[in-house]
Amino acid sequence: MGAWQPLPDDLPPEVRHFVEQLRQLKDRTGLSLVSLGARTAYSKSSWQRYLNATQPPPRQAVVALCRVAGVGKEEAERFGVRWELAVQVWPRAVAVPVKPGQEEPGQEEHGEHEAYEDDPTLPWWDAPPKEPEGPSRRLLVVAVVLVVVLVLTAVIGALALG
Repeated sequence: MGAWQPLPDDLPPEVRHFVEQLRQLKDRTGLSLVSLGARTAYSKSSWQRYLNATQPPPRQAVVALCRVAGVGKEEAERFGVRWELAVQVWPRAVAVPVKPGQEEPGQEEHGEHEAYEDDPTLPWWDAPPKEPEGPSRRLLVVAVVLVVVLVLTAVIGALALG
């Protein structure tokens, strides 16, 4: 633990402080990045990017690390404040040139894209519950067939009696 690569010299102080605190918290867990990834639903490579300040972590990743580290409510709130301060001034990723025809929608005129997304990802246990899906097509077909059979039975029964 503690054999971190040096942070870039040009990092804003808020980002540097946040990442240093995040590194200390990770070290406090005693977990490898692989184990941390398994317990937080964020991959080893994601944690490497977050802990080397090449990409800001999503808020939920910080919450997950606090949970794994057994951080109390007050300290977790301080991490939330540090995160907010850091992401406001986090250096934007260097734009990466994109070959013509490989642009994402809305980027055709720029020919470049960001190397990271601003939208946080949520671990499966923090994701909002999915809306229940409607009846399957198969169930609908079975219901229609049963209704047709019932109607035919009623019509044939009425004709047989009449």
